[in-house]
Formats: sequence, structure tokens, C-alpha cells
Amino acid sequence: MLDIEGLVVRYGGREPVLHGVSLEVTEAGVVALLGANGAGKTSLMRAVSGTLPLHGGSVAAGSIRFLGKDIAGKDPAAVVAGGLVQTPEGRHVFGALTVDENLDAGAITVRSREAKERTRRQMFELFPRLAERRRQRAGTLSGGEQQMLAIARALMSQPKLLLLDEPSLGLAPLLVKQIGETVREISRDGVPVLLVEQNAAMALSVAHRAYVLELGRVVLSGPAGELSHSDEVRRLYLGEDPAGDEAGTPDGKPRGVRGDLATRRLARWAG
Repeated sequence: MLDIEGLVVRYGGREPVLHGVSLEVTEAGVVALLGANGAGKTSLMRAVSGTLPLHGGSVAAGSIRFLGKDIAGKDPAAVVAGGLVQTPEGRHVFGALTVDENLDAGAITVRSREAKERTRRQMFELFPRLAERRRQRAGTLSGGEQQMLAIARALMSQPKLLLLDEPSLGLAPLLVKQIGETVREISRDGVPVLLVEQNAAMALSVAHRAYVLELGRVVLSGPAGELSHSDEVRRLYLGEDPAGDEAGTPDGKPRGVRGDLATRRLARWAG
């Protein structure tokens, strides 16, 4: 469904931020893209959704094919009309509009009124809290409710592929679990998902395949179940020690993804 080959992205005359990235999303299931801040996840999503030029970036090499058609450099509106829809990091709901009005905005490409109302009912079944707050302004919703609305708004366009960019960002653990269950349900309903996440535990629990991006390169890929049990992913992304102890610093505190990645990068530069 989505086939990315040798993608190179740069901003202005600077060094590339993506170096020959390749990945694919099939017609079923969830594909997770993992990586710390600065790994290049957002740049990849911008390239796929067509919003890269809006941020001063460009595709310098490689291809992005969706349903067999090259979409690299296409206008974002054309990408959405073709069935590929993104929920951006940070939710970006229309705060001054009600929940219902946000859903209407998401369905702007859907001509059939009957289809819009059918999808709206499905969204309220998927997110009952939104049904309770359908006439409430989106800016007054909680962070979790805004994330639900951002996903529902994207689904109102009846996408063929959904791009989810950091849906668990800033949410409490209980809400993160709920978002994970929602991603599973969306996939079961027949909409494939490319899930970009820093929360590796949640992403790997819902995905069937995963890629790990570091410094603009894919450094690991494979079935999500296998990656979740690999020593490197357990150590760097799940905060576990493959020997059985929690990975940590000499003072016993967990080191976290960013600290471990920094250590690896320094080691690579040192040769």
C-alpha cells in the first residue's frame, strides 16, 4: 500500500536528515516507526503527507509510492484526496470549533451526506466521550479527548491509510493504553496504520511490523514481536537489561532512550 524506497530528505542546503530510508506498509495491520527525538520520524511523515515543502524541506532522492502511484512532492490536498491522511503530532484540533464542527472539517472530501453521518456515528461508537461533548468547543477538551478528536477527524475522511504521529505524547499511562486499543480497533476495521511513536512498549504491542529509525537511518526492522524481544530494543527502548536487571545509570536510575542513544552516537563518532 505504501512503499518508501531510498528516501533522502534535506532542509535547504544542509546535510540530509533522512539517509536512504526504506519501509513498506501492507494492506492490513499496523506498522510502527520508532525512534527518539531527532531521529527523523517527523521528516518522514512530512514527506509522505506532502507537507515537507511547507517546512522548507524537500525530497532529494528516493521514491514514495502509495497504491502504486508516486506521491513524492504532491500537494497535501491531493494526498488526502487519494486516501492517505495524517493526524499530526500535538493534535492540532480546531479549538474554537465544536467537536461536531471538527468532524465536519475532517469530512470535507466526502460528498455523500449519508456517508458522513454514518462515519460520524462510527466515531461516536469508537469514542463515546466525544458523543457526550459533541457541542463542546475542542479547545476546552482534555488532552486525551483532543487526541481522540484528532484521530476521529482524520477517520471522517474515510482514509485508505492512516498516519498517526505520536498519538500517546503527553498522555497519562491509562490513556496511552486506551489509544493503543483504539489503534488496534481501527486496524481491525480495515484501515492500515503507520504509527510513529516514542512509546515503544505501546507501539510494539499493537503493531505487526516495526522499524527503528536513528539519526535518519533504519537501524532495525522486522516483526514487532521479534523486535520487542531483541536485546537491543529491550535495552534502548523498553528500559530493560537483557540479563534480567533494569537498565540504569551507576546511581541505579533508568537511563532512558535519549541517554542510551547519545552513548551509542559518541561511540560511533569515536570510531
